[in-house]
Amino acid sequence: MSGPQCCENPPTLSSSSGVGAVTEIAGLKSYVSGPSDSKLAILLISDIFGYEAPNLRKLADKVAAAGYYVVVPDFLYGDPYDPSNAEKPVPVWIKSHGPDKGVEDAKQVIAALRGKGISSIGAAGFCWGAKVVVQLAKSDDIQAGVLLHPSFVTVDDIKEVIKPISILGAENDHLTLPELVKQFEATLSSKPEVDFFVKIFPGVSHGWTVRYQIEDENAVKSAEEAHQDMLNWFTKFIK
Repeated sequence: MSGPQCCENPPTLSSSSGVGAVTEIAGLKSYVSGPSDSKLAILLISDIFGYEAPNLRKLADKVAAAGYYVVVPDFLYGDPYDPSNAEKPVPVWIKSHGPDKGVEDAKQVIAALRGKGISSIGAAGFCWGAKVVVQLAKSDDIQAGVLLHPSFVTVDDIKEVIKPISILGAENDHLTLPELVKQFEATLSSKPEVDFFVKIFPGVSHGWTVRYQIEDENAVKSAEEAHQDMLNWFTKFIK
């Protein structure tokens, strides 16, 4: 997580991007999109750049268009990683933004969604957020999870997963090497009771699903392929 890849292509944050709205759920500011009366919800958990990233909100809107109530909480409490802040390099920043706190907050958001009548919840996590999702997938908090270019996730985490899980990795990922993703796949193969999907995308790097350059046609194509794989997974299990 402290490698340079987690900090490449930082987004220009914008609280006004997306067609959804910012509201408060379980005490957290959250970007929400989609039909509020849907019984199906998708939780999108950001990378270290937080919930205001325009590409992430655009993805939330895309998932919402499929009929889901999509929630992107600010698990970073208004303090996303800032590459220009020399006093807070990633190893320092992460000390006050550990994924364990994200898990605790996610459980509160999930409880609030259940309280408003939502019956089935999926969660997708990007980089930092993937560690939160894998923790949720070890319990009945969610019905299915997707990890996109995960950080911090270990084989031991995967051993404890009890919910359907999809893992989308990058060929050029120095944080979660393809070899580790293949270990995740081997571990899941030994758990016949758990549905899984594992894919390593060629020619892309860590962060490719939300930190692509919109003018780069190939980057957009790879990101959109991953987005569709994620949506296909939720269509299968969140119903």
